[in-house]
Amino acid sequence: MTGRGAVADVVERSGIATTAMAEIVHAVLSPEEFDLFARFAHRRTLRAGDCLFRRGHRGSSMFVIAEGEIELDFGEDLVLKRLAGSEFFGELGLLIGDHLRSADARATCDTDVLELGHVDFHRLVETEPGLIAYFLRRTIMRVVGNEQALISQLRRRNHDLETALDNLYVTTHQLSHTRELVRTDELTGLHNRRGLALYLQECRAHEEGPAQGLLLIDCDRFKQINDEFGHQAGDRVLQSVANILRSMAGADDLACRLGGDEFCLLLRRANAEIVQHAAEFVLTAVHGLIERSHGTPHVCFLSIGASLVHPTADWSEWYANADRALYQAKRDGGDRLCWPHDVVETG
Repeated sequence: MTGRGAVADVVERSGIATTAMAEIVHAVLSPEEFDLFARFAHRRTLRAGDCLFRRGHRGSSMFVIAEGEIELDFGEDLVLKRLAGSEFFGELGLLIGDHLRSADARATCDTDVLELGHVDFHRLVETEPGLIAYFLRRTIMRVVGNEQALISQLRRRNHDLETALDNLYVTTHQLSHTRELVRTDELTGLHNRRGLALYLQECRAHEEGPAQGLLLIDCDRFKQINDEFGHQAGDRVLQSVANILRSMAGADDLACRLGGDEFCLLLRRANAEIVQHAAEFVLTAVHGLIERSHGTPHVCFLSIGASLVHPTADWSEWYANADRALYQAKRDGGDRLCWPHDVVETG
C-alpha cells in the first residue's frame, strides 16, 4: 500500500471510529431499542412546566422521551441541556438504584416520556440481552464522558476563580498602595497634610476623642544648609528628622511632614510631662547625630513648639497655639522647646 493509500485508510478508519464513538456516547435510542423499551415501560404525560424530578431527590427509574422536550438544569451556572425524541436520561437511578438526581428535569412543552424501573429493565434483559448489553456499554461510555467533561469544566472554573482572586489581590494591593501614596510624603515616608487631615477625621470619630499633645517642629537655618551643601544634603537632613520622629511615635501617634522643613508630631495619649519628654527626646537625638557627623550635615538643630490639645478645640486652634510657641523658640535662638505660656508678647 502506498503512503497516500495508508493515510487514506487511517483517515477512513478514524472516521468510522469517531462515528462509532459518537453513537456510543450519544444518549439516543435506536428505533429497535425504542420499540423494545416502549413494550415494557410505563408511559407518563407531562404538561409544559411540569417537573419530573428535582436535583438532590432520590430516584431509581430512567426515562426516554417519546414526544416533546425535557430540560435538564444542573444548577451552579452549568449549561442547560435540552433532550427530545428517543433521548434517554436518569439511567444512573436505574443502574445504581436510589440515586441522587444531579439535575432538575422539567418539560418545556406537553411531553410524553417512557419510565422504566428495575422490574421493567430485568424483563428487557431477558427479552433482548444482546441489545441491552450494547445499550449498557453505550451508557457507561456516556457517563464516563460526562464525568470527564464535568471535571474539565470544574477545573476551568477553578482556574478562572484563581485568576479572579489573583486579579482581586493585585487590585486591592494597588488601591492600598495608591491610598498610601495619597496620604504619604514621598521624601520622608511620613504622613503629609492630607494624611494628617484623614487622621484628624478618624480621631473625631473615635470614642476616645482627639489626640492630646502636639509638637510643631521646624528646622533651624535649613535654607543655609541647602545653599551651602546643596538640595541633596537638605533632603538627607529632612529624612533624618523624619526618622527621629518616626522612632518617637507610638502605634496611635502620628508623625507628619507638613511641608518644606516643617514637621509635627501628634501624641494620642499625653499630658504635659509626656509631651515635654517627647520633645526633649527629639532634641537629644538631634544633638547626638550632630556630634557624630563631620563635613556634610546629616541633621540640623530644631525648634519645637508644644501644646496640649483641648477636646473642644479644632486643629486650627491647636496649630495656632503650637505655632506661637515655635516662633518663640526661634526668636530665642532655636534648638529648644517652648510652650504657649513661654511666648513673650511684643508690641
